[in-house]
Amino acid sequence: MLRYNRNLRHNARRLRKNMTNSERILWSRLRGKQLLGVQFYRQKPIGDYIVDFFSPKTKLVVEVDGSQHMQGDHARKDKSRDSYLASLGFRVLRFNSRQVLQETDAVMEVIFRTMAEWLNLENPP
Repeated sequence: MLRYNRNLRHNARRLRKNMTNSERILWSRLRGKQLLGVQFYRQKPIGDYIVDFFSPKTKLVVEVDGSQHMQGDHARKDKSRDSYLASLGFRVLRFNSRQVLQETDAVMEVIFRTMAEWLNLENPP
């Protein structure tokens, strides 16, 4: 079972209720096992963090970052967070929120290819 800080449950629920536009768009494409029949969860607590989207089967974390993540302290915290998630055997894909809004199909293609590789699909559709 995946361990997490129980104090994060309330924040995770709040984040699920107040998703950004880019998170909503991505969620509409990930939910309901639409991608390779794989389940995703949104705003999932893992350890001391809440990740935007998580697929346990493919050990994939997808993060949608606003512009503040490109600068100083946020970038350092994201690097530390990514290292922690990697230590659990997870792969992290990060996308800029603008990229998700403007290039949704390209973002989905990267997610799809990453999942197909993990699932050892030689010739994904």
